[in-house]
Amino acid sequence: MSYLGIDLGTSGLRALLCDAAGVPVGSAERHYEARHPHPGWSEQDPSDWIAALEGALGELRDHPAWAGLRGIGVAGHMHGAVLLGPDDAVLRPCILWNDTRAFAEAAQLDAIPAFRALSGNIVFPGFTAPKLEWVRAHEPEIFSQVAKVLLPATYLNLYLTGDHVADMSDSAGSAWLDTGARDWSETLLEAGHMARAQMPRLVEGCAAAGRLRPALAQAWGLGPQVTVAGGAGDNAAAACGTGALDEGQGFVSLGTSGVLLAARSGYHPLPGSALHTFCHAVPGRWYQMGVMLSCTDSLNWLARIAGMRPAELTAPLGEALQPPGRVRFLPYLSGERTPHNDAMIRGAFTGLGAETGRDDMTRAVLEGVAFGLRDSAEALRGAKAELGHLLAIGGGSRSRYWLRLIATVLNMPLHLPASGEFGAALGAARLGQLAASGAAPEEVITPPATAEVIEPVAELVDAYEAAYRRFGPAYRAIREIQ
Repeated sequence: MSYLGIDLGTSGLRALLCDAAGVPVGSAERHYEARHPHPGWSEQDPSDWIAALEGALGELRDHPAWAGLRGIGVAGHMHGAVLLGPDDAVLRPCILWNDTRAFAEAAQLDAIPAFRALSGNIVFPGFTAPKLEWVRAHEPEIFSQVAKVLLPATYLNLYLTGDHVADMSDSAGSAWLDTGARDWSETLLEAGHMARAQMPRLVEGCAAAGRLRPALAQAWGLGPQVTVAGGAGDNAAAACGTGALDEGQGFVSLGTSGVLLAARSGYHPLPGSALHTFCHAVPGRWYQMGVMLSCTDSLNWLARIAGMRPAELTAPLGEALQPPGRVRFLPYLSGERTPHNDAMIRGAFTGLGAETGRDDMTRAVLEGVAFGLRDSAEALRGAKAELGHLLAIGGGSRSRYWLRLIATVLNMPLHLPASGEFGAALGAARLGQLAASGAAPEEVITPPATAEVIEPVAELVDAYEAAYRRFGPAYRAIREIQ
């Protein structure tokens, strides 16, 4: 037997094939681009996802384990709005999670007390509900044709099964879900001018969403008994990949965006903090996370300006952590979520002098991102989440300097996983395995072995604590002049 995990990302799709023991045995990737027709807009054509899926699986079908495929799970970037007509035809490009055009509509919905009370979250501009309000106001001819609204992973579920079926973890990012009750809220749907009939059927992420369509099974050389799981939003899937199921388990992801996630054994919303509270991909569990929109993107931005690769930019810093620098960077290149919920704020350098060099600016960028992650840690502590240690994942975790900096700013050890597979694709494959086998989540969703522990640099903890205390006032000062 084998299991397939599909990670539908913003810039590409990754397919991971695992054997009966859940060990990865093959993978394939395909890439695509987002389109930005206007400032603040970010869209993709869902047909690009299908082409990427078919291309990646065409490569994997030569693997000996492919014929034994029994379960498939899909993880996807959250909040996107795929609008379908009565015949399931896509009505317009998908509006993505990092699209900020619906900021006014988000504020209008967030002013309705039921949204925070029932969804457990602030209504962010990137969430799905305000996107539909924007379409209603600006594209009424499209809005009038909407028969179903699907999230990106749900659209792949439709392609795989022929059914409109979604999981709770992904759906919690729509602002239409009663997150505590794990069901669509009639109150929130009505307030957003939507109806339950326009929503997909809900299942738990580790439950069966359906069987692989016979036409696909035949075309892919598979038998009729391939189960498709409910799947998950990308961060819930990553939590499954890292084994973060229970209180005290979590990770920090240093990717395009920065995520600090903690698994929760109960429902503990704290919506006023701009902390996300979502259903987990397994029953009876939730997770909370702080999100910063420009994590490695901040370093990539500086590297582009310098005409260098990010690794070349950070190499002169070495691995020994230095004290906080005089130059300060506010990492708000695309606005910010946690803790500010501010789509309009933009980044800034302060403390620049004639003596400032490239290395000073690089250190400032790394420090600014670390302080942004500390903001998320403080929000999680405000929700009484247990934070003992965190698993460090994502491309930014390759920099030992950055890891020592983050560990020191958080005053918390960071564990580096020994295995190279522990993210959303593995989590999705595990959900496929659970749906097909009926095993208990605790038997399949386990943490990876730790290869190395990055401890805080004790002699610099106080200095970075003082520097962090100056970070919040800097945001407020920059916000006033922008």
